[in-house]
Amino acid sequence: MALEEQCSAPPQWRSISLTHVEFAEGDLAGHVLAYISLLPIAILVGFVTLIVFKRELHTISFFGGLLLNEGVNWLLKHILREPRPCAGSHTNLQTDYGMPSSHSQLIWFFVVYFFLFLYLRMHQTNNARCVDLLWRHILSIILLGIALSVSYSRVYLLYHTWSQVVYGALAGCTIGIVWFFFTQEVLTPLFPKIAAWPISEYFLVRDTSLIPNILWFEYTVTRSEARSNLRLSPNSRQERA
Repeated sequence: MALEEQCSAPPQWRSISLTHVEFAEGDLAGHVLAYISLLPIAILVGFVTLIVFKRELHTISFFGGLLLNEGVNWLLKHILREPRPCAGSHTNLQTDYGMPSSHSQLIWFFVVYFFLFLYLRMHQTNNARCVDLLWRHILSIILLGIALSVSYSRVYLLYHTWSQVVYGALAGCTIGIVWFFFTQEVLTPLFPKIAAWPISEYFLVRDTSLIPNILWFEYTVTRSEARSNLRLSPNSRQERA
């Protein structure tokens, strides 16, 4: 009933510049949720940036899973052909089909895959076990809140129905789980060979799958290298003299 009332008296819609995510004019909550709904786009941009600077095979595989997830979403939408709610309320839509929600599917793929990566892929290498678990739990709660917020924003802004968002989340979770274990069991054993290819060496593509905690490893290596260079620097030698 509430949805029918909203459709019968649609508000005037405004879009965020450059993104065309629309929200009801004068609706502060809608304005905030419109920005929240852009988080999947920020994730994609972040992945491209991370790949360019890190060039790590597991990150590339993670991004490949995101692209696969988007391809599955496009296929499902054109098979099911379920329209969005309040047809014609929004402009500049890529497709009129809403089942399943692509934003919901992408964000839940990302969150579920990241959960599995945090708790199954990364292992503790120092003695701060409690601190390590604490930040993982905090990060997991934040990611869960982000996923719920993005999903809710798509319903609030009348881009999708609840069923379209829920099925998008289920599809994203399923693909995220399957892709994580496919990466772990099938792709990860191949990463050392791929990293040894001449083209991989040329583009500085690397494999860190055998390093239990990449954050701790990079921190210790960087700190050790910085101290070594400090000892070898001309200014340091002059000070000792």
